[in-house]
Amino acid sequence: MARPSLEVADIFRDNGAAWRQANRGRVSLDQMKVMSAIERCRTAALGGHVARCKNVACAHRHIAYNSCRNRHCPKCQAAASRDWMDARAAELLPVAYFHVVFTLPAEIADIAYQNKRLVYDLLLKASAEAMQTIAADPKHLGARIAIASVLHTWGSAMTHHPHVHMIVPGGGLSKDGERWIACRKGFFLPVRALSKLFRRLMLEKLAAAHASGKIKVYGAHTHLADAQAFKRFLRPCRRRKWFVYAKRPFAGPKAVLAYLSRYTHRVAISNRRLVHADANRVSFRVKDSRAGPDKRWRTMTLHAHEFIRRVLIHVLPKGLHRIRHYGLFASGVKADNLAKMRELLGVPQPEPDEGAADEEAATTADRTPPQPCPYCGSQMRIIETFAAGCRPKHWRELEGIDSS
Repeated sequence: MARPSLEVADIFRDNGAAWRQANRGRVSLDQMKVMSAIERCRTAALGGHVARCKNVACAHRHIAYNSCRNRHCPKCQAAASRDWMDARAAELLPVAYFHVVFTLPAEIADIAYQNKRLVYDLLLKASAEAMQTIAADPKHLGARIAIASVLHTWGSAMTHHPHVHMIVPGGGLSKDGERWIACRKGFFLPVRALSKLFRRLMLEKLAAAHASGKIKVYGAHTHLADAQAFKRFLRPCRRRKWFVYAKRPFAGPKAVLAYLSRYTHRVAISNRRLVHADANRVSFRVKDSRAGPDKRWRTMTLHAHEFIRRVLIHVLPKGLHRIRHYGLFASGVKADNLAKMRELLGVPQPEPDEGAADEEAATTADRTPPQPCPYCGSQMRIIETFAAGCRPKHWRELEGIDSS
């Protein structure tokens, strides 16, 4: 895949120093580390290797710089998404899959921004609890379900918009685990019931967290440190309708994989959406879901410093897992539950993939990159590695050749 002509890394490198100076004292250590990682990703600063085509007639050489592997980096997440999806492919079941979205109202989102680790965790837990509770009700499905949840904190314009995307198989196991209970065709669970329960659970969890002193408030929200003020703040949220959206079921397992590959490791903005950048401004494409099909995409232009600020407000606290599994997919019981669901659905159990481990070991031993030669299709072989901040031994001879 061709490298985009403009990248977030370019904007950080060109404007990052001035932005850091202008915001001295207001930038978190996590944000600083993300900026540094993105600026250095796939550059000589992280080292790399030189590969040469095994075809003697071709002998194409290629310099590949190491990735930063930061989960907020637009370049690194594409590969991470592919690896994650390969692992999930064997877990798909021959049933309809549904996509459900839980969104925090704007008032709660403001508190979430000042308490990311706490409120994002509560959002993931409350939404999963609401789904499992409604699904277990005999009036609705009467089954234990499996959930894959992904936390997103942005809208298309990179404003703060915390919400959870869920992918759920259309059915579940009976209480005794001996029957597969399928949902109605084209319908999973009532969104009105989900919305009401999600609202109640989230507000209860927020109130409990505030009572135990876990919620910190700053700036315009400082007055909410008082218990009575916080109760008054939450009161209008109890009467407001909370947004829970259930999309139409996916058209088969392949569509589920395609969707997950786009959403699981997505970051606030991809390099493909960038249009133009100069010393002062950055233009990028923004999706407006409310507009018609012909006007859905438009171009937004921001000052470079505001663009950087919007990218960095979505940096997650270290150790916060934004991809989680609940119910039948919870890590401790997932393997057994998958085996049971396959049995009840008449799906053969997958064979152990011993070849993948052997292939990985052989690739490592042979020092062969997974990508073939872009010119003749032959295998490439690593002929040299170089450390961070260093150049290849024969770098003058390699100047001008392909690199990434």
